[in-house]
Amino acid sequence: MSQREALIKQRLTETFNPVQLELLDESQKHAGHAGARGGGGHFVVTIVSHAFAGKTTIQRHRMVYAALGELMKSEIHALSISARTPDELT
Repeated sequence: MSQREALIKQRLTETFNPVQLELLDESQKHAGHAGARGGGGHFVVTIVSHAFAGKTTIQRHRMVYAALGELMKSEIHALSISARTPDELT
C-alpha cells in the first residue's frame, strides 16, 4: 500500500469508523491522461458506515470529499465513490 493510499484510508477510517472500506488505485489505467500528469491518483472507494444513514447519495459523496479535504486538490485527481450503510448491504 502506498503512502497516498494509507493516508486516504486513515482519513476515511477516522471520520466514518467504517464497517467496510475498500480502496482501489486505478492510476495505472490513466497513464498519459492530463490529470495524471499533475500527480493526482485515480481511485475507487467502497465505504460502508452507519454515518451515511438518512443521507442522500450526494450528501454521502460530499461527506467523503470533506473528510479527504486537501487531498482532493493534491493527491487525488479522480474518485469514484460507493457509500452505503450496513443495512443497504443485505
